[in-house]
Amino acid sequence: MDYILETNNLTKVYGQKEAAKDVNLHIREGQIYGLIGRNGAGKTTVMRMISGLSKPTRGSYSLFGKTGLAMQMQLKNVGVLIEHPGLYPRLSAYENLKIKCIGMGIRPRGYVEELLKTVGLENTDKKKGAASYSLGMRQRLGIALALVGDPKMIILDEPINGLDPQGIVEVREMVSRLRDERGITIMISSHILDELAKVADAYGVIHEGTLLDEFTAEELHERCGQSLVLRTDDAAGTLQILENMGLQGTKRDPDGSLRLAQGMERAKEISKAIVNAGIGLEEIYLRTKTLEEYYLGMTGGEHNG
Repeated sequence: MDYILETNNLTKVYGQKEAAKDVNLHIREGQIYGLIGRNGAGKTTVMRMISGLSKPTRGSYSLFGKTGLAMQMQLKNVGVLIEHPGLYPRLSAYENLKIKCIGMGIRPRGYVEELLKTVGLENTDKKKGAASYSLGMRQRLGIALALVGDPKMIILDEPINGLDPQGIVEVREMVSRLRDERGITIMISSHILDELAKVADAYGVIHEGTLLDEFTAEELHERCGQSLVLRTDDAAGTLQILENMGLQGTKRDPDGSLRLAQGMERAKEISKAIVNAGIGLEEIYLRTKTLEEYYLGMTGGEHNG
């Protein structure tokens, strides 16, 4: 099987608006796949379609190599947390999970306790309702609910949105463990792209309902590459020195720093030439473009909000 999930021109139309248009996703088994896009870009629409919560207007998709009716039977192997977890606020984490287990016919002894341990909620008070939980605890409980039935794949829509730094780290580490220890394929969307870059194996960029590109983490690294950043007290003089050294294509950033896409291995030589010319060298360092910067460059945006 090449892909655990593959979509073919998946499209959803609401009235006159195409919320998702001809989307072709490819997710391999065992990957953490990050779906990137602004609010309203179509992320949640796509996730709802592939999890069976919304019917595509046109197009199709396959799960675990199955299509049509056979694919519908595979939806039981997909766990979902889209938008806010549906919790019974007066019931504890244990009770919320127990109810879903009963509904799915899952009754082995210790199953709920193991799920709570998996998401770090094993020490929650069984008498306290979920309404009293922090946002991070509710998100972890939502992920535990998605894991009921031991799915092969889970779909998580903005699971770290609104969390404090500690909560973000906890969810990020949990997602990595689910992939590494249980072999679960995970599709995840997030606005916090630097955090997503720490766990994702592959990415899809969706913008105004259209999938612009897909790439692996390795391909992202190759595309972003490195640049040498210089800051001096005489940018014009520094540019002349770089040109004399045969270093072309230097770019000047809005903050006045200079960025070279070549000559990284000549950093020591460049520093010496600048100092010998009597120019004050304030800083010089290697810089790699971030996932957020790459995304913004692709979509022409100013922020990833």
